[in-house]
Parts: sequence; C-alpha cells; structure tokens
Amino acid sequence: MISVQIGIDSEDILIVDDTPENLRLLSTMLTKQGYNVRKALSGPMALTAVQAAQPRLILLDIMMPHVNGYEVCQQLKADPKTAEIPVIFLSALNDTFDKVKAFEVGGADYITKPFQFEEVLARVRNQLALRAATLQNQLLNAQLEARVRERTHQLEKMNQDLQREVNQRQILQEQLLKMALHDALTGLPNRVLLMQRLEEALARMKAEQEFQFAVLFLDCDRFKVVNDSLGHLVGDEILMALARRLEQVLTPEHLIARLGGDEFAILLNDITGLIDATQVASHILQELTRPFELPQREIFLNASIGITLANPSYDKPEHILRDADTAMYRAKLLGKGQYHVFDPTLHDAALKVLQLETDLRRSLERQELRLHYQPIISLKTGKVVGFEALVRWLHPQQGLISPMAFIPIAEETGFIRAIDLWGLHEACGQLKQWQAQLAQNHDEYLRCDPQQLTVSVNLSARLFADANLVWEIDRVLDATQMNPQNLKLEITESAIMNHPQAAKEIMEKLRDRQIQLCIDDFGTGYSSLSYLHHFPVDTLKIDRSFVSRLTSSPHNLGLVPTIIKIAQTMNLRAIAEGIETAEQLFQLQQLNCELGQGYFFSRPLESQQATIFLTTPAV
Repeated sequence: MISVQIGIDSEDILIVDDTPENLRLLSTMLTKQGYNVRKALSGPMALTAVQAAQPRLILLDIMMPHVNGYEVCQQLKADPKTAEIPVIFLSALNDTFDKVKAFEVGGADYITKPFQFEEVLARVRNQLALRAATLQNQLLNAQLEARVRERTHQLEKMNQDLQREVNQRQILQEQLLKMALHDALTGLPNRVLLMQRLEEALARMKAEQEFQFAVLFLDCDRFKVVNDSLGHLVGDEILMALARRLEQVLTPEHLIARLGGDEFAILLNDITGLIDATQVASHILQELTRPFELPQREIFLNASIGITLANPSYDKPEHILRDADTAMYRAKLLGKGQYHVFDPTLHDAALKVLQLETDLRRSLERQELRLHYQPIISLKTGKVVGFEALVRWLHPQQGLISPMAFIPIAEETGFIRAIDLWGLHEACGQLKQWQAQLAQNHDEYLRCDPQQLTVSVNLSARLFADANLVWEIDRVLDATQMNPQNLKLEITESAIMNHPQAAKEIMEKLRDRQIQLCIDDFGTGYSSLSYLHHFPVDTLKIDRSFVSRLTSSPHNLGLVPTIIKIAQTMNLRAIAEGIETAEQLFQLQQLNCELGQGYFFSRPLESQQATIFLTTPAV
C-alpha cells in the first residue's frame, strides 16, 4: 500500500491582512464559493496559524506593521514543512520592483489592489489546481518508485537464479566463443571478430594480387538525442532494427560488426574497386531515408560513413579501421548524412592536431601563453572601467595561434582548467601592477580611476564545475593581494544551467567575497528571467552577434533594447561587446547601454600597450 501524507486541509485558505474590512470582504466571497477560510490580522498571527494547521493557499498582504508580507513569505519558504504552500500577494504596491521582489521571496502570484473578485477567484482556483497537480504527481512518483524497487528486486532475484544455474552447468566451448566474438544486443560480430577478419583479408591481399577489400565505418548522427529524449530502451530497439536493415543491404560474403554504441564497421570482401564500396555506402544512406517503425512512433535516422580502400601498404588491421574512422568524422564535418573516402591528408591533419595538443600541454611550462587585454569603456564618460583578459598562444614555430584553434582542443582534453587558472593569476597580478603604477601618475588626462579599474576573466564550464574553484580563486587573490571587488568573472549561460543548484552555491560564495559576476554572451543561450532572479549576477554581456546587426533603423535593433531593459530593470550593468562602428556606438548610447568594448575603441592589447592606452588621452 503506497500513501503520501499531504498534511493540509484540501479546501483551507488563509487570508492575511491588517485591514479588517479586507479580511471580511475576501472571507465572505471565498466562503460563498465553498472554501474554508481562516483569517490573520498580522504577520506573526499568520505564522502561528500556519504552524497550527497548514492551509492549502495563502492570500498575503505586503504592507503590514511589525512583520511585512515579504518577511512572512521568506519565513514560510525557509521552512521545508511550509515551503510548498503557494502564496498570492495582495498589495496596493504597483511598482515593478515590488512585484519582482514578491517573486524573488517565493511568491506564486501577485494581485494589485483594488482588485476584482473575479480575478482573485480565478487566480485562487489556478494556484489550487497547480497545487493539487503537484501533490498528485508526488503520489504517482512514489508509486512509480515503489514499482521500480519491486521490479529491481525481481530482476536481482532473476539474476541470482540465473547465476546459480550458470554455476551449476558447464557452458560449451562453442557458446563461449560465440559470446566472445558477437555483440550481445544485436547479435552481430564484435570488434574482436572484425579485427580477426581484417587480418585475414590483409594476408589474402598480400598473397593474391587481384584481391581487394574495403572497410566502411558508420556512425549514427545525433543518436544521443534519441537516447536522451526516448530513453536507452528505445535506443536499443533502434540499434537492433538498424542492424537488421544493414544485414539486408549486404551479401553473405561481407561482414558487418557493431563496435559499440551507435558505431558499426562493414568489411566488404573481394570487391572490384572503390566504386563498389561507394555504391554500398550510397545504398545504406538511401535505406536510412526510410523511417524505423517502432510501437506508437516513427523514427528517422541519419548516418555518416567513412570509407577506406585497403592496399598492401597497410600492415595492421587497426590502421585500416582508424583511417575509416577518420574519414567518417570528415563526413560529419562536411554536413553529416553522407559518406567520405579516406584521403591520406586526413591522417596528416589528425597527426597535426595531436601534435598541437602535445605542444599545448607544454605551453605553460615553456611560458608561451600570453594575455591580451581589451579595454571596457563607459559609454557615458568615455573612461576606461576595466579590461577583459584574453588568452593568446605564441607558438615557437607557428607563431601566434588563434584561440579558435587551440581552445576547443584545451576544452576537449581538460587542459582548459590549467589555462584558466594561469590566466586568472596573470590577470590579477597585472591589474595590481597597473594600480600601483597609475597611483603614482597624477596626470589629469588619466583615462581611468585606478582603484575602480576591473579585470574580467573568462571561466570555462570545466573550471566553473570544479569543486575546488572557490579555493583556487582565494589562493590567487591571496598571492596577488588584489582587491576581490576589482575582479569580474565571466560565465556562460550554459555553464550555469548545466548544474544550476551547484552553480548557485558557487556564485553565492563568490558574491560573499565581493567578486563581480558577469553572464557572457547573454541572449544566445537560455536567456531566462527566472535564472537571473535565481543567481547573484552583476552584469550582462550582450553578444557581438546582436551588436553587429545594429543600424540607424529602429527595426534592426533586434534583442539589444530588450537585453538592456532587462539589465536596467534588475539593477544590472550591461556591456555590449564587438562595437566596431560609430553607428553602433551611437545606437547603444541612445539605448542607455552603460558599457562597451570592441575594435572601435581598441583591439586586445599586450600589457605594455594597455598601460600606454590608460595614460594616453582619448582623441
């Protein structure tokens, strides 16, 4: 028997207002609608009433003596026993700030006085319906969890019984061999058997001059979306259906193997040339245009195919498979849903990327990384308010390498964490040095206030998710003796929303240290007001893709006015990046955008150039 303890009167509504007439009016009207109504003339009375018996809904006035409605709501939401009770604020306050604050403290709705009873009744019904749905969902979840536990227990028992049976019997050698050489899900040959057959084909090629073979490497495009949206069980069904369809395309002398996940390899034996392999690949892609018919749904699947035509220069079967895999990735880069034939230059390119990765790992110890600093300008005064630190790599042979070339490699390998920490230390030390230099400069044309100057450092998603992040930042600040108020950390929306609860905890710790927090590339990700309310953010950075579209026409302003308005409403600062023309600057100034950066003011500068920029009067 499964039960969920609700612990509240299903029709109970608590009205809190220090005006008796309001209490009487609301109570009378709601009672006529069949609701059980309780009343409280003050915040403390309301809290006492809730503890005595939890209502299903609270109508709460804001302006009350001693304890106002915001404080009452905060106390209710802080207590796990009462946190789920929906609160509708009733107030004569009509300012946007008051409404935003009401939702920040946990309010579910907000009604402005004087109110129409029809509106109050509609919103009460809506919140009660939502609450009832939530409770019903909790009940269903509890029932589902119990069923899962029961099924898990059954499966465990079945596995135990099966294991006992297996232990009691001797498995025949042929069955063991088949299990070792075939994929458990699809029944296809696995990688081990494929490598054996490839080795046999290579030996035959060296012995028979006329013999030719090819390998196709197939990988499903966006298969992860299927697993994430429909579940792994459905994904397994599709993989089995795909295996059967591939078998229909091939003749018995060929071999198809599942390598793992959604990757398959096909050995085409005794072909006349490359044209046979491309025809098979085309046939497979054509077959995949037909949907996979599953119970109650229809699934379409694309694939990318790499082709390697074997030749006597190959010594090892794994090299053939490697080259087919390389060609498959090339097919994906070219747009997916197609095949690509391996070219030796692809292998050379892969080796270059591998060498670049190796060089990148040594770049820190060889002191090859540099920070360049792009000024951030007040669009109202023209003063420099800070710099964004941007990493550059001065390779000893290749010269200055673009971040677009090495940052993705650093992120994929995890080396981005070390780069981020190095950059944070370098930037903080540089800012401290600037402040010391500029404090001695009494030039009236100085372009900044040295003590208010900030440095912005980008945090990768990997470092932001690091459990030791706050400790690492504390260590850098202690080593450089920089004021935390002068440090601004730029974080992407996706990095925050990957793990929102953990992100909130980290951001609150950083805010406690008075470190400023900026959402980078705002408008290109979630762009949700709900998460802005939820996280302690100081600044929104408008992505350059929006700024580049600014023209003199009011119809081409795009999302820029909206983002700036959001920032102003929430008391945040807005930075427009990528300003390149006077026309863009003028439009941003007309929209009251506070800060900006871009080539119109300056390219990213080396530290010495940035020092000169700070001490040179603006033209």
